[in-house]
Amino acid sequence: MSKAIKIFQGRFGRVALLDMTASLVPHAHHHCHILIKAGGADGAFAVRGERQPLTDETAVLVNAWEPHAYIHEAPPEAQTLILALYIEPSWLADIQRSLSLSAHPRFFPQSCVGIRPGTRKIVEEFVLELWWADEVAAARLEDLLFNLVISVIDSYSGWRDLAGLLRTRPPTAMDPRTRKVISHMRANLSRDFDMEDLAAHAGLSRAHFFSLFQRDTHVTPAVYANVLRFEAAVQRLSHSSEPVGDVAHDLGFSASTHFARFFRQHQGITPTDYRRVVNLFDPPAQSSTTREPQI
Repeated sequence: MSKAIKIFQGRFGRVALLDMTASLVPHAHHHCHILIKAGGADGAFAVRGERQPLTDETAVLVNAWEPHAYIHEAPPEAQTLILALYIEPSWLADIQRSLSLSAHPRFFPQSCVGIRPGTRKIVEEFVLELWWADEVAAARLEDLLFNLVISVIDSYSGWRDLAGLLRTRPPTAMDPRTRKVISHMRANLSRDFDMEDLAAHAGLSRAHFFSLFQRDTHVTPAVYANVLRFEAAVQRLSHSSEPVGDVAHDLGFSASTHFARFFRQHQGITPTDYRRVVNLFDPPAQSSTTREPQI
């Protein structure tokens, strides 16, 4: 069974060192997502349905709200150690204004990129720090994480060219009817959302609603609802000691076992395991300021 070795969670998002032995279902995140092999057998991710290899020489980049799934291609007894970065675009923007479009759907123009020797050295340093999580200060962790992110993406994204990125796909305002449905979803996470009901809530036909929702969010309503449930679960598990069964019930699962299966299909581990290994990091005493990465 897959397991988490360490998970850090803070204003930067999440950093997880995962020992994977099974595939994950297609899902998405509001984060910009970077996946790096830290050891073990090679693996792969399907990003928008296309296979992207995860090896010692390659990393996988996933844009915010881009559907993807882990593919465990190794034999059952083999494991793949993955460093998974779920980066909050707002955190990057606070540090470096030129990263303000890291939530852009084309921030990463390609899904599979090469790992340079200098980046591999930073990865090894970062993974080593994970083993001593209790001794890592928040400011130290954020510095390491920022430099790792920039080292990976520096040659493979348009983060230094905001104008060029905007020309590829200018940001568009989300339709008020889509916002209305998303608010409805957030307020009713315990419900099973029926497509007909959501379309009626938006005042649209089923086909028109589905097309509009995908245009605005880049995912289906079902995937979006699962993202909301998963992120709500992560927050509840991390910031409270309430029983897992209560979290499952409040999020609309009829049994804790159903919730555990849902969580494992999206993260690779159970809710109980997540709570056991997560390390919460408060912001540094002094807020970060714009700086050049050390790469």
